[in-house]
Amino acid sequence: MSKTISFNELRQLKDSLPDGSMHRIADKLNITVQTVRNYFGGTNYEFGKNHGVHIEPGPDGGIVVLDDTTIYDMALEILAENK
Repeated sequence: MSKTISFNELRQLKDSLPDGSMHRIADKLNITVQTVRNYFGGTNYEFGKNHGVHIEPGPDGGIVVLDDTTIYDMALEILAENK
């Protein structure tokens, strides 16, 4: 199921994650840490892949369509654990 959010919302989620979260998500999904970073707006495709994220320019940093919300959902779970 896809989800549409603003780029700023996606970056805010990334910035709210505790240290080590990118590695934790990558390890659980058996993907590279750079792929997780790319999901949150990174652009290093030499060491990571695009993981179903499409960014369109626009207000509030632009619109982001997440084709696969697995990483997004895991990030929300990590935040919930730390509250």
